[in-house]
Amino acid sequence: MEKLLRFLNSADPNLLTTIPGVSRQIADDLVAARPFDTLESVLQVKGVNKKLISRIESTLEANQLEEQSNAITPVEEEAQLPEKSQPIKETGAADEKPSFGSRAGAALRSFVRALFKLIAILLILGVIGAALYFGLPVLRDRYIIPVEQNSVRVNQLETEVADLKDQLAQVNNRLASLDTSIEAHTASIEKLEEMQSLLEKQLKENNEATLIKLNQEVMMTRALDALARARLYLSQSNFGLAKQDVQSARDLLAELQAQTGDEALAQAISRLDLALNNLPAFPVVASGDLEIAWQILMTGKVAPSATPEPSPTITATVEPTLEVTATATP
Repeated sequence: MEKLLRFLNSADPNLLTTIPGVSRQIADDLVAARPFDTLESVLQVKGVNKKLISRIESTLEANQLEEQSNAITPVEEEAQLPEKSQPIKETGAADEKPSFGSRAGAALRSFVRALFKLIAILLILGVIGAALYFGLPVLRDRYIIPVEQNSVRVNQLETEVADLKDQLAQVNNRLASLDTSIEAHTASIEKLEEMQSLLEKQLKENNEATLIKLNQEVMMTRALDALARARLYLSQSNFGLAKQDVQSARDLLAELQAQTGDEALAQAISRLDLALNNLPAFPVVASGDLEIAWQILMTGKVAPSATPEPSPTITATVEPTLEVTATATP
């Protein structure tokens, strides 16, 4: 029994098929069902029955199959070695030159990869080009053009500022000239006041016609200087001082008109009264009345329709050069 089990556990399929009644399928099933510990486990293999087991056992008793089994077992073990070395043969085959089809497939795959790379590069370049095509106009409209416009506007403003500076310099020069003229008129008025004070003292001592005439000329000159300074104050919009000078000139002319009874002086005084009423509320109207009064005093004629614009640059001054040397005779 043990000999039979040992044979069934060690015999290869080819040896088993040499036994009458054992087909290739039964031999493969016996090999797959190994190992066998009892005959009952052998009988469980499909196609195996007690008759077949008896036939196998009778064959073993003839001492033929056992010897062949012992001789074939080492051969089977040796036959397994080439199977392990098959990968080496396959590796060697892999080292052989690839076929035309494999080379063509590899070339096609390389071409497809290169084509995909080229398409990806073209897409990236297209996106960049579209961004530049649509982005540059927006950038130009939103940033470049406003900056250029601002630069032009800044240049215009700089030019305007330069013009304003020039105008300011001219105004400053004009104001300086006006200040100089005002100072000149002020100095002249002060000299005339001193001269008139001296004449009044001499008139108290000696009431000569020459002294009276000279005093009237001094009074007229003082009035003209006061009116000239008032016109300068009006050009400076200094309406308060202008009104004071007009009032001083009006008082001098009224005193002079009382002495002479001159009709031109009366009309000039009426114009000065109008100017005083319009100051400081209506300086433009007052300037027109003041100009008419000035023309009347300068020409000695009435010109009611003449309304020339005031000229602030007029610096007419009358420098007194008359020296009074009158001596009183007892």
